[in-house]
Amino acid sequence: MTAIIEAVTEPNAKRVAPLAAARGLGVRRGGRWIVRDIDLEVGAGEIVTLIGPNGGGKSTTAKALLGLIAPDAGRVDRAAGLTVGYVPQRFQIDATLPLDVDRLMRLTARHDAATVRDALGKVDAGHLAGRPIRHLSGGELQRVLLARAIAGEPDLLILDEPVQGVDYAGEIALYDLIRRIRDELGCGILLISHDLHIVMAATDRVVCVEGHVCCSGRPGEVLGDAAFRRLFGQRGAQSLAIYRHHHDHIHDGHGHIEPLPEPDGKTEDGVTRDGATREGGGDA
Repeated sequence: MTAIIEAVTEPNAKRVAPLAAARGLGVRRGGRWIVRDIDLEVGAGEIVTLIGPNGGGKSTTAKALLGLIAPDAGRVDRAAGLTVGYVPQRFQIDATLPLDVDRLMRLTARHDAATVRDALGKVDAGHLAGRPIRHLSGGELQRVLLARAIAGEPDLLILDEPVQGVDYAGEIALYDLIRRIRDELGCGILLISHDLHIVMAATDRVVCVEGHVCCSGRPGEVLGDAAFRRLFGQRGAQSLAIYRHHHDHIHDGHGHIEPLPEPDGKTEDGVTRDGATREGGGDA
């Protein structure tokens, strides 16, 4: 079920309604729930980071927000006239195709030369315009895909694992770039990451998903941590942050939810749960 939110705006005021929101979202495939009871929203100018283990339902949640997947429970609300830019988790193309960056930018949208040049410039990739896609590094390809997503100046930008396959130096550079795009365009950003602990420092809210929302909160500042600065450098300490999980439950080997064990290894009912694993490293 998809509903439309009428955005309420006033001069020089932020949009009251979220750009997109999941309310009790559930998606079922092959007789089992991939995600269930997901409540999630993204507002204008807000960066929300969705984290969780592989297979936890992060991409499914994002695709439901995009309208690519119909929910089996709950609903998705989107602002009227909402425009969305999307960077997929995987981008595969036949290496034998004679496709360069300029052609990729125009592949599914009729952007003029000035729009393409401006979008590539915003991500510091203007020099890549005529380069064959197969000759791009992982970081260069991510920048081009990001340029393609922002060419239409979207209200909402969904980035599925944008730093996947990129080293920490590249991750820091991409996070700085994403923050700059948010500041320039004023768009809302939903950023999906498999890293359970290191997140983008500019994130307004972190939501941990493993089939359902396990916990949410703000990332912690690490700028003053000397050990973190030694590991990632001053720039890294400004761009990266640590998210500490606050789960009140565990998932057993079958995916069932059980109360979090007490320090003595027993749950609140006093029964020892052998084989249950604490998700996301607990409060680590």
